[in-house]
Amino acid sequence: MRKINLAIVGATGLVGQTFLKVLEEKNIMIKNLYLFASKNSEGKIIKFKGKEYKVHELNEKNISSKIDYALFSAGGETSKKFAPIFKAKGITVIDNSSAWRMEKDVPLVVPQVNGEDALTHNHIIANPNCSTIACMAPLKALDNVFKLKSVSFATYQAVSGSGQKGINDFCITEENCEPKFYPYKIFNNCLPHIDSFEENGYTKEEMKMVNETRKILNLKNLKVIATCVRVPVLNCHCISVVARFKKKVDLQKALDALKNFKSIVLVDDTKNNIYPMPIIADGKDEVFVGRLRKDLFDSKTLTFFSVIDNLRKGAASNAVEILEYLIQNEN
Repeated sequence: MRKINLAIVGATGLVGQTFLKVLEEKNIMIKNLYLFASKNSEGKIIKFKGKEYKVHELNEKNISSKIDYALFSAGGETSKKFAPIFKAKGITVIDNSSAWRMEKDVPLVVPQVNGEDALTHNHIIANPNCSTIACMAPLKALDNVFKLKSVSFATYQAVSGSGQKGINDFCITEENCEPKFYPYKIFNNCLPHIDSFEENGYTKEEMKMVNETRKILNLKNLKVIATCVRVPVLNCHCISVVARFKKKVDLQKALDALKNFKSIVLVDDTKNNIYPMPIIADGKDEVFVGRLRKDLFDSKTLTFFSVIDNLRKGAASNAVEILEYLIQNEN
């Protein structure tokens, strides 16, 4: 793998910091590293692979045409403004926000599921929603065998999915202080409310799961429904999935399909109380799947539980894996 010139936009945030951690762990060969953040962070020093790097304000004059790739995690508005500027300089952007996900000419990629889509990019590639990512590999593995017809999601999403503000609210409400970010206390509580509500009664987060699932799996007519819930856990998202297929489900074939699919770790031994949990997934890049069981009344329906580290596989690691895929497949 060749050495690249890499930029990180939003380098001081939770995901930005996780980008750096994952890049170091994977030993991505970097020739020059450019760190960008808001004006408030300009001049801050960040260490990476034993070297010190200065954070620069994100503005057009600071964007070098020497950059090959840029990892973005600075919010949708920033992405909409600056991704086209990077693109115009011939830089390929991998964006973690929702800004570009549903654009027709922008690939939405989970490398183990539809990595080849990344190669069709026009210098912008979208990283999916964290909860969507948690379900794509298992659904793809099962679709390969039984042909997916519909899916229902119920999520249990950690406060780190809201960034530092969510973590801060968890901490202060634990001390019985009033929340500053969420509409209600999150400690010792659950909020069936992530992002804003739309006219159809669903939240934007729920509609992301609906639309992104269809796009990633290339199943435009797939029936999808989601309920997204914020829970008082610091890190790692959990999703309960009910999937209906065109073919009857054979449980052993389902287990084998999941076990043999790249990026999935099967954690399914209920006799010994072994199943996916945040304490297992925390700090890891795999998708942990378990609690597989056939529907009691429908032979074509299967239920399972999926858990990921939302800051890693749900955000930073998936983006870095897209980067790896692109480098490996460069002409």
